[in-house]
Amino acid sequence: MRIIFWLVLLAIIGGLAWIRLAPSDPAVWHVDPQVTADQDLASGVRRRLPGSETTLRALHGIILQTPRTEVVAGDPSEGRVTYVTRSLWMGFPDYTTIQLEDGSVEIYARLRFGQSDQGVNRARVLGWMNALNAQD
Repeated sequence: MRIIFWLVLLAIIGGLAWIRLAPSDPAVWHVDPQVTADQDLASGVRRRLPGSETTLRALHGIILQTPRTEVVAGDPSEGRVTYVTRSLWMGFPDYTTIQLEDGSVEIYARLRFGQSDQGVNRARVLGWMNALNAQD
């Protein structure tokens, strides 16, 4: 019985380590957001707002101020950037891609692990959009 306890504990610790340390493959996450309309999804959110390269750069600056957020791939000068934002305690990664497309800035934020993000990505993206509007 004691061995089972330690095996289960080891499996839990290994799973948590994988969540925190799993690599972020740009080939998987740095993709076209394909935002055709605003959508609230169980696993994330899609938003589209009017904008230019200036808007994309401003949003990039706002996103980089978000705690535990870093660039996975891209740059505003390329027209697309993907970020990973990790939760405070468990380090769960959420990926957000922003892209300039036909006079609009597309935003696609989604989780990596699980079935539902409990609205975390929606709240984060709306916060970014509010900060962007406050700059105008």
